[in-house]
Amino acid sequence: MFYLETQDIVKQYGDYTALSGVSVQVPRGCVYGLLGPNGAGKSSLIRIINRITAPDEGKVLINGRESVADDVFNIGYLPEERGLYKKMKVGEHIIFLARLRGLSTQEAHEKMHLWLKKFDIESWIDKKVEELSKGMQQKIQFIATIIHEPDLYILDEPFSGFDPVNAELLRNELLELKAKGKTIILSTHNMESVEALCDEITLINKSKVVLQGNVKEIRARYRKHIFKLDVSGDSFDMESSHFSILSQSTTNNVTEVRIQRHDNASNSELLQEVTRKYEVLTFEEELPSMNDIFIQIVSQTEK
Repeated sequence: MFYLETQDIVKQYGDYTALSGVSVQVPRGCVYGLLGPNGAGKSSLIRIINRITAPDEGKVLINGRESVADDVFNIGYLPEERGLYKKMKVGEHIIFLARLRGLSTQEAHEKMHLWLKKFDIESWIDKKVEELSKGMQQKIQFIATIIHEPDLYILDEPFSGFDPVNAELLRNELLELKAKGKTIILSTHNMESVEALCDEITLINKSKVVLQGNVKEIRARYRKHIFKLDVSGDSFDMESSHFSILSQSTTNNVTEVRIQRHDNASNSELLQEVTRKYEVLTFEEELPSMNDIFIQIVSQTEK
């Protein structure tokens, strides 16, 4: 049984169809990527899961039963449109949002201080939100999103405004939540984070699901049989019916080569042929990135 399911969700706004029969199955304790270009329907689906809007058709199931109003208290939602009150102090703001999520004042204070200490930002507690940078505000909103320790987190572009150091900090926090058995839906255009974090993904374009599955399996499915080799020597000069040379460069008597295997050959045959002439130092397949796959699939469905 999946932790979260949407079944054949349809959502229309007048004559515009935002979602057309969208079904997703999110296992418990995974990071699930919800991907798509702007306007694809991701935000509409997120709002439906959060019960901000209702579907015209279809169902949202949590733990196998239809979603009910109280389920929102077990969701941590970080919207793409940030919603902090600029004149409030950081500490007051976190307590306010924690209380809205069902924590007592004492629980809210205890958890707030734990998170501020963990992020090494205790000195911010009396600063007004408007005094903080965009990245700092993002940290405060992230704390407010997770402070009540729900089972499901829905994060819409959580890395927006973060520098590489803080983006890595956030990625580590998400991995910790996953290790604790929490379920995370991650909506992002940052494909590096998808590869680093997501177990499975759904790609939506023009209101419909166009790609779905395990990230590793998807990358393997779209492989183009390109390999990268390091061989000893100052050049790589071979003609072969098994592969084509795409590029090569030499540094310190080691030549890095990219080759593409032909369909009539196996990996073993390719490697055996190369090793008869060169000492192979490294040999690995170059799988397409999720960014490459995203562009390919979206471009195909745009035609």
